[in-house]
Amino acid sequence: MSAPGPTPGSTGEGPVPDPAAAAHDGDALPARQRTYPDDHGAVPIRRATGPVRVERLVTAGTFSLDGGTWEVENNVWIVGDDEQCVVLDPAHDPQKVVEAVAGRDVVAILLTHAHDDHIRSVKEVAGQVGGDIHLHPADTMLWEQVYPHTAFDAELADGDEFTVGAATLTVLHTPGHSPGSVCFSAPDLGESGILFSGDTLFAGGPGATGRSYSDFPTIVGSIRDRLLTLPPATEVLTGHGDTTTIGAEAPHLQEWIDRGH
Repeated sequence: MSAPGPTPGSTGEGPVPDPAAAAHDGDALPARQRTYPDDHGAVPIRRATGPVRVERLVTAGTFSLDGGTWEVENNVWIVGDDEQCVVLDPAHDPQKVVEAVAGRDVVAILLTHAHDDHIRSVKEVAGQVGGDIHLHPADTMLWEQVYPHTAFDAELADGDEFTVGAATLTVLHTPGHSPGSVCFSAPDLGESGILFSGDTLFAGGPGATGRSYSDFPTIVGSIRDRLLTLPPATEVLTGHGDTTTIGAEAPHLQEWIDRGH
């Protein structure tokens, strides 16, 4: 499945910037766009029993697809306690990820999809910290563009669960940004649950669908049927940029459909 060229102004990863919002860059962000701490900032976990925490790393590099290359910043999420953790989308900077893991047992390395900015460093990270690399098989063709002679370790399927400490992350298959895009739902984390949305849902709309293997009606269906059904207070920790909540994004579904991206 292929899509037409990218929507103007988009790298093909996040939502298309709002020109009005860009004009106010540097102003205080509204509450629904507040960010988690950069680098080693830890998100407090209030509902999980035990010292489970969520850490965010921001790494910088490039995203390439369909003959174009763009500079991007990615969010890397690490969920765990003092003994073990899972690593989500260890992008761009292997050493930064290794330092954040800090010798813990890595239960799994979880990929939300296989665009090259999310996976180009994953083999190096896995070689240093251990842990099998998990990816939905519908993104195999994207994986093979980066690793043509090496397979990932394990396939993700809808409903798979990964437990670390007192927290469980459940796989939600959410195609659209790519055929194998997934999110990870963790209702026991945070104040009212956390969703790791990869590049499926951002603060401001769906992930971009203007490049190969992406499809706008598909991503809208995934968001409507799999994500907006979560409790409104669920925090959405994204693959790029600011965090949001399900309740902040849900009222805008028809706007996204009307604008077509």
